[in-house]
Amino acid sequence: MKTILFAFHLCLGMLAAASAAENGRVQVRVDLAHPKLPAGKKHTTYLKVGLTGLEAPKDAKPNRPPANVAIVLDRSGSMGGEKIQQAREAAVAAIERLGGDDIVSVVAFDTSVMTVVPATKLTSREEVIAAIRKIEVGGSTALFAGVSKGAEELRKFKSPQMVSRIVLLSDGQANVGPQSADELGRYGLSLGKEGISVTTIGLGLGYNEQLMAQLAQHSDGNHAFIKEPSELAAVFTEEFGDILSVVAQELKVKVSCPEGVRPVRVLGREASIRGGVVEVMMNQLREGQEKYALIEVEAPAGSANQLIGDIEVSYRENNDTTPRLIAARSTASRVESDAEVEKSAITPILVEVAKQIGVERQMIAVKLSEEGKVKEAEKIFLDNARTLQEQGQRLKAPDLYLQGNTQITLNDGNNARGTTWQTYRNAAQTMANRLNTQNGSSNAASNLGLLNNGQTILVPGAGTLIVPQGSTLTVPGTIKITPPASK
Repeated sequence: MKTILFAFHLCLGMLAAASAAENGRVQVRVDLAHPKLPAGKKHTTYLKVGLTGLEAPKDAKPNRPPANVAIVLDRSGSMGGEKIQQAREAAVAAIERLGGDDIVSVVAFDTSVMTVVPATKLTSREEVIAAIRKIEVGGSTALFAGVSKGAEELRKFKSPQMVSRIVLLSDGQANVGPQSADELGRYGLSLGKEGISVTTIGLGLGYNEQLMAQLAQHSDGNHAFIKEPSELAAVFTEEFGDILSVVAQELKVKVSCPEGVRPVRVLGREASIRGGVVEVMMNQLREGQEKYALIEVEAPAGSANQLIGDIEVSYRENNDTTPRLIAARSTASRVESDAEVEKSAITPILVEVAKQIGVERQMIAVKLSEEGKVKEAEKIFLDNARTLQEQGQRLKAPDLYLQGNTQITLNDGNNARGTTWQTYRNAAQTMANRLNTQNGSSNAASNLGLLNNGQTILVPGAGTLIVPQGSTLTVPGTIKITPPASK
């Protein structure tokens, strides 16, 4: 029988448009960017439905679900030397974190695919480690076939009570079999519907960042760009920590808007919008992680308090056989003046909206650049950068301002397409994927450093930001950031 918890909320006066309810290991929080709407006209606002994985009660016995993991390693010729050596050792370190009830498989690919370790319960750890250490480099890059084989191995033992994930490492372009980002994105979407997430790790400057990011994002997995092989062990360790702390799977957010309220789009996620009903699927949620649906809605003119939507979040805890359900309601009050509407605005949501839209436009520009449409890409980059800077000033959000500044800085290297430009593209894809999946990985800090050329500064009241070496950035009315001069 489904467990149901209802949490209705009403936004009145100066109250934020927020409600929170929890059931088991998941908390749902509903926020409205504008809890007050103008009485006499239509208004566009944003509904955020956030899902947070909760820690287990202190007196609860450790009871994590078994992991079902396929490690898929690129062993093409470009992976020779330090790359394959570090990849092997990172995979070994990851294996060391797993327990005897976990299932592991290891697949290696070049022109063809080799099953190094068929899916097996991890009772003979040393045999698995020995097999990994025998992987040697070969020919081309049959990436799609490698991922497909990894999924095939997962399916041998896959069950709802397991956390199923593919961890893919590659340093190159897919040049055998399906090769486009769209094809891999569609495949990722199909795996996500099976309950399989794909984490993609791109190593160096030669891999197809758009393809790898699409595969991860559409399966609700993580994506990381690693510039140096020495970073691999830390990223693998973190990724397996993520796998071993999953608290909920098969998450679904459903928002039913009343007549007159029009859902326009969902930012940063695949979604279904049919009439007034929005559905967003998420694959896995780990302890301490927040994932969310950010929905743009158009509310009608009116005089009475406005129901924005009824929200249902269903999910399955790892040991559940039936889903749990949390329900909430989002309602806004009416005011007469635009000034009251703006005064009620929840700034963190508007900042998140600006980031998501900025990333969306950034990725459009990257794709245009890939197609050789450099002038069109440059225009979108610069327009987006100016918009982000303006929003950073208006919302007093230095990180938005820096997001815009980064694009202007890199525009100088746009036509050259050299190392700097490729580094930016790879790092940008990782940051985009982090925003879209809300994966707060430590690798995000490394990639932000690459985007901004590596100067870290603690800014009072604004947290840690990274700005270009030797630059002075001024955000009028908010903060002036001056990194120390180069030595």
